Amino acid sequence: MSRTVGIIGLGLIGGSMGLDLKTRGYADRVIGVEAVPLNAEAALKMGLADEIAPSLEDCVRRSDVVVVAVPVGRAVTMVCEILDLFRELGDKDKIVIDVCSTKEAIAQATRFHPARRQYVSTHPMAGTEYSGPWAAMPGLFDGRACIFADPEESDPKAKAEIEKLYDCLNMRPLYMASSSHDVHTAYVSHISHVTSFALALTVLDKEKDEKHIFDLASGGFSSTVRLAKSSADMWIPILTQNRENVLRVMDTYIEKMKAFRDAVDAFDEDTIREMILQANRIKKIIR
Repeated sequence: MSRTVGIIGLGLIGGSMGLDLKTRGYADRVIGVEAVPLNAEAALKMGLADEIAPSLEDCVRRSDVVVVAVPVGRAVTMVCEILDLFRELGDKDKIVIDVCSTKEAIAQATRFHPARRQYVSTHPMAGTEYSGPWAAMPGLFDGRACIFADPEESDPKAKAEIEKLYDCLNMRPLYMASSSHDVHTAYVSHISHVTSFALALTVLDKEKDEKHIFDLASGGFSSTVRLAKSSADMWIPILTQNRENVLRVMDTYIEKMKAFRDAVDAFDEDTIREMILQANRIKKIIR
């Protein structure tokens, strides 16, 4: 089957998808849309897309599957714009997906759209702290989970087609409501980034000598703080759109930090040991 995939946003996620969907045979042609001319030029040179479309409309018109890989603040309106274009074109076989890490806002925006069944809400759980086309890499998604949010809202044929797309990327599908998705990602993803940002600010505020940070930072510090390199343009809308869930997780995290602080302040080695042993249980889940 001949397929043309349009990818809006050729950064880490969109660019990596473009690479693997073409080389692994899912897409015969990849058409990109990229707002930054320098990024568009780099994406073409790196083979993330076969061509850069002159407009969103042109890309949608010529694509069978459209991937929205832009920050979630823009994605909410863009998915609706693409569904509008599907209606104007009168093509009920085209499919649009997004790859955003918050889902409820897009779910609410698209819920009553006449072409809603042509939209499949997905979140491939993969990434790094880097952004832009230079961050794209083959095999980024291999072995990872992909969330399908509110799958019952999509046309079964559209959902089956996107399952093929993610199977080509070697991802395992998980299905859940958009509201559940946003709760879970607040706990396993969003709080990690907030913590990393806060740790980086703490170190930069207290350790004024950058050479000391570089020389003394061990692997533990580097791995903990690496997410602080993540893009503000990407994370601001994620944290604001998932505000209630993120605040709830932050409050719990602050409680745990205070418990550690109180135990350290009181020289309470038994409590410190018990808290560390409780935390060690994560080894049974994440290896």
